Amino acid sequence: MIRLRRSSDQQDAAALAKVGQRVRARLDADPGAYRLPVDAIEIYGVADFFSAEECARLIAMVDAVARPSPTYHMNADSGRTSYSGDVDPDDPFIRMLERRIDDLMGIEHAHGEVIQGQRYEPGQQFRAHFDYFDTTASYWPTEEGRGGQRTWTAMGYLSPVEAGGATEFPKAPISVPPQPGALLVWNNMGRDGKPNPLTMHAGMPVERGTKYIVTKWYRARPWY
Repeated sequence: MIRLRRSSDQQDAAALAKVGQRVRARLDADPGAYRLPVDAIEIYGVADFFSAEECARLIAMVDAVARPSPTYHMNADSGRTSYSGDVDPDDPFIRMLERRIDDLMGIEHAHGEVIQGQRYEPGQQFRAHFDYFDTTASYWPTEEGRGGQRTWTAMGYLSPVEAGGATEFPKAPISVPPQPGALLVWNNMGRDGKPNPLTMHAGMPVERGTKYIVTKWYRARPWY
């Protein structure tokens, strides 16, 4: 595990480069983690990370908290039309899953945000976006105080989708279809520890079926 101290952008970048190196080495050594064959970003898949029973339980938890998904620009462009909500971080089942994800990544638990669940019904999508924060935006001082930059993303697929709903990285380029139980993880930073614009990604429109996912983001410093 690694802990980062509050620091300048330059110091954060150096520290985040070390985090990337640590997580990369851990995943490369894990026989259950498969690095996707793209050079633009560091992205890994883990099949059957969640059991069918865990997926079903998570789907019920997502349904219980799902509300129209917000964004920083209040969806003025209708860019995110899904439903989402944070699950209860004190639920023993959620704590167990978070420990598994933390252990896979080798990142200290305090740096992880609460797991967010998302539900996409036919026609719903999340247009191309970044998981990292724009440090020139008006919201940045708030996010800087809540743990700083987002580093790695871990996203789990919970349901089969009859058509559509792929996670697409158009600049990589690579497209990952929903696979129940699979976990997709990627580094939002480059090897230099700075935001990697090639990590732009989108949740493509669901054409048939319902797509359920859970997402956990990690921060540069402990998240509040």
